[in-house]
Amino acid sequence: MAEGREYRMEELAERAGITVRTLRFYRERGLLPPPRRAGRIAWYGEQHLARLRTITALLERGHTLNGIADLAKAFESGRDVGAALGLTEPTEETPVRLTPEELADHFEGEVTPENLASALALGYLAVDGGELVHISRRLLDVSAALVRQGVPLAAVLDAGQRVRAHADALADLFLEVVREHPVAGGAQALRPLAKSVVDAELSMALDRRLRPGGEMPEGDPATEGPPASDHSRS
Repeated sequence: MAEGREYRMEELAERAGITVRTLRFYRERGLLPPPRRAGRIAWYGEQHLARLRTITALLERGHTLNGIADLAKAFESGRDVGAALGLTEPTEETPVRLTPEELADHFEGEVTPENLASALALGYLAVDGGELVHISRRLLDVSAALVRQGVPLAAVLDAGQRVRAHADALADLFLEVVREHPVAGGAQALRPLAKSVVDAELSMALDRRLRPGGEMPEGDPATEGPPASDHSRS
């Protein structure tokens, strides 16, 4: 297909593998953006064809039309990539481009409008044209693995939000050290050292809790970490 090609309704329906009646129904339900009109002729573009294929793929994965409509609204309200992810800034993370149906495959049955809105608000996801962009391949893979293990995606996103707060506090701590005690190379030179410290401390904290007899009773304040941060009790 040539880039930027436009289709009349009948041709669009044929290419999407649906009937004209179904196409009209989707348009009436607000599942498609309005076509470009030239006089009495409605012209549809590649974004319409991509949306129709996405609708078909999501229906095959068990989503309802109402659910797809809600997903489309959340999708269209998402921030663009630059605003949400700050990809113009240096980062060690690898963003991942996903179609809506690919996202549904990663989190089977868990891609609800509420979860999508939470991921967009958290900045894990952003919108780029007809695609979604996940901020980090590592976070995407870990989140999907947790969901496959039976952890609800809503719980994964909630945990991610709380981890974000602690990670921001740790980053501020290390940057404060650099400001008070300048090192060659500045903050970027400290980056791998700070990550090593956090990784080692987290590993030892898990060891303390997972070794035989090391688990604390549920609700014990000792399981909540140091009282300095309100986030640790949220």
